[in-house]
Amino acid sequence: MNLNPKFPLYLPGVQNGNNDNVSIIGANLREDVTTVGYFISGNGGLEVKIQNNYPTKEFSSFSDILKKFIQENNLENVKRLGMAVPGPVLDGRSAPARLGWNLEVEDFKKDFGFERVEMLNDLEASAYGMGLLEDSELDPIYTSGHLEKGNVAILAPGNGLGEAGYFFDGKYLRPFATEGGHSEFSPRTNVEVEFYQFLNNIYGIVSWENVLSKTGLFNIYRFLRDVKRHPEPEWLADRFANGNFAEELYKAAIEEDVLICKIALDTFIEFLAREANNLTLKLKATGGLLISGDIAQAIREYINKDKFYEKYKISDKMEDMLRNIPIYLIKTKNTGLNGIVLYTAYYQD
Repeated sequence: MNLNPKFPLYLPGVQNGNNDNVSIIGANLREDVTTVGYFISGNGGLEVKIQNNYPTKEFSSFSDILKKFIQENNLENVKRLGMAVPGPVLDGRSAPARLGWNLEVEDFKKDFGFERVEMLNDLEASAYGMGLLEDSELDPIYTSGHLEKGNVAILAPGNGLGEAGYFFDGKYLRPFATEGGHSEFSPRTNVEVEFYQFLNNIYGIVSWENVLSKTGLFNIYRFLRDVKRHPEPEWLADRFANGNFAEELYKAAIEEDVLICKIALDTFIEFLAREANNLTLKLKATGGLLISGDIAQAIREYINKDKFYEKYKISDKMEDMLRNIPIYLIKTKNTGLNGIVLYTAYYQD
């Protein structure tokens, strides 16, 4: 895996020979599955040697997962560890609510003997991983043919709502994390006001994550079912009870043409375009908008690109800026893992 010049990432350590042929364990910690890999750095890129998935909830700590990975693969003297976590990282510490774990960089250095340990917010890590993407892994929603110079926004609905960006310093793109998914959702139409009131009764403060995430998709669906009284087929309720909600809803919309499921997806995509607009404006992301995350990737073929673009560029005064910004949907799913390893290999203060 080598860097794509389309993404001129700020990675000063690429030029340092001391970062070549270094053994690294990288981990992307998620609520459902934690992915751990063993990598070797070299020639400005990465070579993956081993990659395993572990059901997160079956372990009491990430240390237990890490020990199991090391023992299973007979690894010795691994130099560095990189962790991508679903929450803010402050002073080498993180306590992601979705995991229920307290993570500290210094603990892993002391307990495992790593020379260097890095920890990033998972979407910031993904931003680094996107620097490894090939053109075939980018699905253009709207593009002039290439990413322009300027800041870039990243929006990723999945278990939560990830939001991040790249700051363009005139030469390089520098990834940074935000917690913008927890900013407050605001309704625009009368029906959306009803939806807001529905969510307000459940959550109190209604964040964009309550709308654009796996839970958010369920919130949209149950609002349509319970408040707007769209009928739910009995067989569909059974499927939801026994399967993955997002997958079953998508299947019912595409294969069975179930109206409530199609409205739920259409509503989700409209909200996605709205928050894409918000994030792009706040970051002045003239360099582009990248959309990632499990849900966006799962429903990629359902998204009507022209409709998305029309909803996205609606603005009071900034439509001229918004209409020229390229938008890509990321098709691959390993950007978080690859990104944290890339950062651990080549980032230097």
